[in-house]
Amino acid sequence: MPENLPDLLAAEGVLFDLDGVLTPTAEVHMRAWKAVFDDVFARWGITPAYTDADYFDYVDGKKRYDGVASLLRSRNAEVPWGAVDDPPEAETICGIGNRKNTAFAAELRREGIAPYPGSLALVERLSAAGVPMGVVSSSKNAEEVLGAAGIRSFFRIVVDGVVAEREHLASKPAPDMFRAGAVALGVDPALSVAIEDATSGAASAAAAGYAHVVGVDRGTGADALRAAGATVVVDDLSRFLPENPNTAAPETA
Repeated sequence: MPENLPDLLAAEGVLFDLDGVLTPTAEVHMRAWKAVFDDVFARWGITPAYTDADYFDYVDGKKRYDGVASLLRSRNAEVPWGAVDDPPEAETICGIGNRKNTAFAAELRREGIAPYPGSLALVERLSAAGVPMGVVSSSKNAEEVLGAAGIRSFFRIVVDGVVAEREHLASKPAPDMFRAGAVALGVDPALSVAIEDATSGAASAAAAGYAHVVGVDRGTGADALRAAGATVVVDDLSRFLPENPNTAAPETA
């Protein structure tokens, strides 16, 4: 393992984001968002067209409805907020968010999901060493995804979109969710490590005072992750494994 990476075995706790860090569900989310926003933009005549850059800039890492509102605000589109139980066909922030969730859940059940091999190997190593681990995810599907991927038992706590809504936690990049994760896990952020692939998540963990914020670059960009607060950026969590045959140094802040 390269010397400039933090020693996760020495951390009081390790808090992982889910989508794009532990599982490739970020790709499923991206496809679901694109299908929904392409339809909304076409029917409402919104320009410019939705792009993958919009996902990273306005949606990635945020709670579902906050992501919808942020993106539509970027196009000066005013839409009623609605209510969390709005049907997917409702033309409200909540309706659009629920429409996306319907598309995401259908694909997840149809295709299934498996953890990234490098992430699974790292989680297994930390578990064997007795390092407390938790998940901090804006997704309301976190428990279902963790169960489908077969990795739920590794994590003592999960602070997800359901918990955030119930406890009125502000969406990433606010520090609330990562602070709540540390409290639930019973660890001090100043002695712990957060692992994120989204700029909003890296900013959240940095603001919550984590000793190290590991950015996993799955497409967001190393510079963007560093600017948001990542203290080190890697391309895969296998970098933390001593048997990793690829010894090239990671990108660091």
